[in-house]
Amino acid sequence: MLISSKIDGGINGIIKIPGDKSISHRSIIISSIAQGTSEISNLLMSEDVMHTLNAFKLMGINIKNIDEKIIVEGRGLNGLKKPKKNIYLGNSGTSARLLTGLLASQNFDTIIEGDESLSKRPMKRILIPLELMNGKFKDNKGFLPLNIYGKSLKNIEYKVPIPSAQVKSGIIFAALNINGSTKIIEDHITRNHTEIMLKSFGANINVLNNAHQSIIDVKGKVELKSKNIEVPSDLSSSAFFIVAALINKNSKILLKNININPTRDGILRALKMMGANIEISNKKLINEELVADLKVEYSELNGCVLNDKMAKLMIDEYPIISIAASFAKSPSIFKGLNELKVKESNRLELIRLNLERCGVECKVSGDDLFINPQQKYHVKNCQIRTDFDHRIAMSFSIMAGLLNKTLTILDSNSIKTSFPNFVKIFNKAGGKLIE
Repeated sequence: MLISSKIDGGINGIIKIPGDKSISHRSIIISSIAQGTSEISNLLMSEDVMHTLNAFKLMGINIKNIDEKIIVEGRGLNGLKKPKKNIYLGNSGTSARLLTGLLASQNFDTIIEGDESLSKRPMKRILIPLELMNGKFKDNKGFLPLNIYGKSLKNIEYKVPIPSAQVKSGIIFAALNINGSTKIIEDHITRNHTEIMLKSFGANINVLNNAHQSIIDVKGKVELKSKNIEVPSDLSSSAFFIVAALINKNSKILLKNININPTRDGILRALKMMGANIEISNKKLINEELVADLKVEYSELNGCVLNDKMAKLMIDEYPIISIAASFAKSPSIFKGLNELKVKESNRLELIRLNLERCGVECKVSGDDLFINPQQKYHVKNCQIRTDFDHRIAMSFSIMAGLLNKTLTILDSNSIKTSFPNFVKIFNKAGGKLIE
């Protein structure tokens, strides 16, 4: 549990944000199925990513940590070996969905399992397209644990019904090991880290984007070639510090080498709509990912209306932008948040519950969240319920900075799944967290 209290003096300094979680997962997966040795710099050493790394060690991939670089000796598309025990993925939904696709086309059977939280997250969304590809599974009523019976798959053309980079990526990883062309159609473009990295490793993958949809064409059975990867810093992890600086007076921070990939930069767009003083500079490409430095200063924020299209660009950032909205000068409405109900927790309900405990006037109507900020809050309940959700825990750690009462963040160990050094870095910048 964490104890979080009022911040005096603001949040300041140059803040080192860890590596991007999405790219860290993919760098391990893709390096493992490439031919040759890859070096990964700035890999996020969080629990979620370590579960992905350990999964590939179980499947015979030699992975070493040398001089703060992760060295992966890839064995090619069909070089993985049957693990000697079940693959445990902890709380990592990314690992579960991506590995399900990859392992469906291998020549061995696997069982993947997770913790209590991951075992409540839906797997049918990835199993349905993989079963259309001739995949064979035994699931627990649509949830983990999952038996994956590896076999030869067939090509399909599939329109993804729910915007999900995890589902799209799971299909892509299956398609890599199938002769011929597999097409994936998205009506709403989702984060494209898988496509970018695979192309840089030599995969035959082409993406056609138009005004209405994205079509990803994967031609399989092309061996990938090893490549060194520098993982940029994570925008989702940056968001906690960005909002902390925006809402606490006398704050000024600099975040370097942050991934601002346009398929997931909704948090920056939304905060700028609210009047945030965020300066983006030093843009460059690192491994074909757009990276920049962000300078953030305290700002008087306005409320805003975010439609369901924005939700597709920043679904992970709604807990923290809800904190920003709670200290804005006018109300906010965030629409189309259905996907928040099936994340690590029912995030939509936890945002509402915990904001109300902090005295914020808010309500949920269907999939929409309404927040009406007040000039002064009277905390009703100092305990913040997180249901072991790392983003809820970190968001309400930031909330306490402007309250006159200390908050107790329950189950805060969840933070280690994505940001192990959050408390240390936040306190160094001026935060007040006690573990």
